[in-house]
Amino acid sequence: MEPITTIKCVDEESQISAFYDQIPEVVNNLLTFWNTKEGFEHLEPTPMPSHEAVVRIIHKARSLLFPGYFTSTKLKKSNLAYFLGQETTELYADLSQQIVLALQHDCVRRSLPCSSCRPKGHEIALRFIETLPEMEVMLTSDIQAALDGDPAAKGADEVIFSYPGLLAINVYRMAHVLLKLGVPIIPRIMTEHAHSLTGIDIHPGASIGGSFFIDHGTGVVIGETTEIGSRVRLYQGVTLGALSLPSDAGKRYRDHKRHPTIEDDVIIYANTTILGGETTIGTRAVIGGNIWLTESVEPDTKVLLKRPELAFLGRGRKTAK
Repeated sequence: MEPITTIKCVDEESQISAFYDQIPEVVNNLLTFWNTKEGFEHLEPTPMPSHEAVVRIIHKARSLLFPGYFTSTKLKKSNLAYFLGQETTELYADLSQQIVLALQHDCVRRSLPCSSCRPKGHEIALRFIETLPEMEVMLTSDIQAALDGDPAAKGADEVIFSYPGLLAINVYRMAHVLLKLGVPIIPRIMTEHAHSLTGIDIHPGASIGGSFFIDHGTGVVIGETTEIGSRVRLYQGVTLGALSLPSDAGKRYRDHKRHPTIEDDVIIYANTTILGGETTIGTRAVIGGNIWLTESVEPDTKVLLKRPELAFLGRGRKTAK
């Protein structure tokens, strides 16, 4: 026996169908907008790197920088050379492919003369691979800075596996090398991926020395032209940013220093904002929490807010402390 369809159900289907009938008008409006050339689209057959492939490159590079931590393969000294050889070769192949696509994309979009993107991309990928030992030394100093600066850190394994600050710094150091080598797009994809995972926003153009530690990390922002020395420690919510810029700042100030300089051995506590390309925080300075700075600080200086007055309310009494 066939199920009985009530009149009400039929009416509901008709109403839903009518909604679908309105979609073509929306599509036509979208087409009209794109035909005006006022929007941003990527419809032509222009080469472009893959976001997913770039993320895989990050993971593969981390497996090389920290052997045994981010792999399913059980590593021993007897098979380490084989593992490193295989992984490095795969990283080179994957990275060179994405760099070539990024270079080609830049050439086509900006109508640049041909610069032999394929050989250039492979050469840049090799230059990046060659920096991995040096990068490993820098990251080792970053891990030691976490162990030295955070009593809650129980060991290097905990820092490597779970600290968002180290992850953000690790990805930044890879992206910074690629940016220095002239790779477009990919460095920013890398750091924004780390930003989405950690809440820590480090522009790949920033210059950061060794033994760098970000404690907790959420909300940290480090701008493109920031310069940070060695053994610097930041806490959550710190912003190293630019002063307010005019609406056409994207073109006028692109090659100007807009972000502060933080010298060696500086500590900056939570939720402090330091702005401006002429602002320098001197060596061994300590900047307290919840501070707004747009002027330089001399070396060996502490900058603190005055103790606020607390009001305790209750039982009909108001007391200040």
